[in-house]
Amino acid sequence: MKNKQKKLSKFQWKVLARVATIPLGETRSYQWVAEEIKSPKAMRVIGQALRRNPYPLLIPCHRVIRKDGSLGGYAGRYGKRKAQLLAAEREIAAEIIKIKKDLG
Repeated sequence: MKNKQKKLSKFQWKVLARVATIPLGETRSYQWVAEEIKSPKAMRVIGQALRRNPYPLLIPCHRVIRKDGSLGGYAGRYGKRKAQLLAAEREIAAEIIKIKKDLG
């Protein structure tokens, strides 16, 4: 695991740290990430950092989409897998909200 960590730059870790804060069932744009990390023109570099994410189960890079709402890439591929993950997360988030309301 340490080898993967060492291969990421400080900038890439900054991107991943911010992406890790995106809530379950929600998305943010590449531009949002860029602005949040104070690098407003770095959208392409952010995409590259997300592609190198060594911990996709912990850091939800699939929650980052294009500003126009289209999905963009996911692990170098487009469409189906990213859409499936986002749809599943939205269902889970909706169920959690219902349970929280029931619990008061």
